[in-house]
Amino acid sequence: MKECRILIVAHAPLASALRSCGLHVFADAGDALAALDVRPEQDVQTVLRQAAQQQNELTEKLGQQQARSPLLILADVFGATPANAAQQLLAWYGAQGIPARLLAGANVPMLLRALTYRKLSLDDVAERALSGGVNGVMAVSGQGAQQHRHKTPHDPAQHDHQQ
Repeated sequence: MKECRILIVAHAPLASALRSCGLHVFADAGDALAALDVRPEQDVQTVLRQAAQQQNELTEKLGQQQARSPLLILADVFGATPANAAQQLLAWYGAQGIPARLLAGANVPMLLRALTYRKLSLDDVAERALSGGVNGVMAVSGQGAQQHRHKTPHDPAQHDHQQ
């Protein structure tokens, strides 16, 4: 089974910062972890061109087989330009025959979980990353080591983010 690659698409400089954080913990992730920082002046088409260039460079470096490994795309904010570009990237990678999944709401626990399990199937990596991202968000009280986890039901129809 091919190791999953992870692409972080986020507002600059968050994608690069998350990549650095991931490499701090998983120094061996190197080519399996990429970042695509989206600057305020960039539109979706510019981001797509950057991603295509990044994929071509990866293919030249690693070869066709390894560069076509399954891809988990992590975007920062659903509905914002990076996530909108990531949705189009999902379709683009699919058209290239590269299996891909997209998760929005990227955070450090999500990324670390994805890196931990990157040798599993793409569906398993995505499921574990999502679980890590959700369960990694906690309200910690000032009462010592006591932690409170706030659970709210997830309703995908309630994406009311306005850009």
